Amino acid sequence: MNTHCLFCKIIAGEIPVDKLYEDDDVLAFRDIAPQAPVHFLVIPKKHIAGPAFLEAEDEQLVGRMMRTGARLAADLGLVDGFRLVFNNGEGAGQTVFHIHLHILGGRQFHWPPG
Repeated sequence: MNTHCLFCKIIAGEIPVDKLYEDDDVLAFRDIAPQAPVHFLVIPKKHIAGPAFLEAEDEQLVGRMMRTGARLAADLGLVDGFRLVFNNGEGAGQTVFHIHLHILGGRQFHWPPG
């Protein structure tokens, strides 16, 4: 745990969130500044600064994040599709340096994004 990390503080229960799911490895909660009608995050409980900092040992954890996000998206009624987003670094829009997966849905998305 990184004591200065916002998401580590959320994991520790120091900051309340609208929790959707939690197990020993991941936590999912609604984004506080949603960019779509449904917008939530899935974060690992292990502190990893971002996608560029993943190690081989983290591959299963990232898969668990994606499976959790997809299952919750279905539970929340996102039957017409949803977007999964990992940002890496400030230039890509990452503002909290603890890897997190955005799941967005409930509206039409366009390509290319951004």
